[in-house]
Amino acid sequence: MIVCVCKSVSDRKIRASIAEGVDTFDELQFELGVAMCCGKCEESVRDVMAQSGVCASQCGVEQREHVAPLMFYERKAA
Repeated sequence: MIVCVCKSVSDRKIRASIAEGVDTFDELQFELGVAMCCGKCEESVRDVMAQSGVCASQCGVEQREHVAPLMFYERKAA
């Protein structure tokens, strides 16, 4: 599913980047451009990072037993 609509970044792409060694939010922003336009996806990106096992000290998200569902935003035609 698309997490960052502005840059068309999916949760799969985020997980693939993490698997390739990206382990901080700043690195994800640099590599994929997430949360650099409108910023609405930042919490969802951080949640994907937490679900992928990236520790809280590196992505800024506390590990929670129950992770809230991801929120996705839909573009509307003009």
